[in-house]
Amino acid sequence: MWRPRRNRDRRTVVCIACGDSVLREDAREYDKEGNRWDRRNKEFEYLCSECDDELCHQPRDGLESLVLSIESDGLSREAFLDRYADAVADSARRPEDG
Repeated sequence: MWRPRRNRDRRTVVCIACGDSVLREDAREYDKEGNRWDRRNKEFEYLCSECDDELCHQPRDGLESLVLSIESDGLSREAFLDRYADAVADSARRPEDG
């Protein structure tokens, strides 16, 4: 039978959402690229459990490129959100590439 690990990581990390310090073993990894399983050449940021629970955990593939493609200097928040909603609706109507 396996014994509990006694040499767990006892360092602390800072939650990027609320700023609280938490033990690394109690924190959740956050990867802005949305793929924490691909660990090559990455430095992760961390969230405390409470802040992580408040996040949407839906896939984010292509989100950053979508946002970059619709934003521009001087664009109002309302105009940005209108463009974003239109772009998401357009992609939902298109069949998936397969």
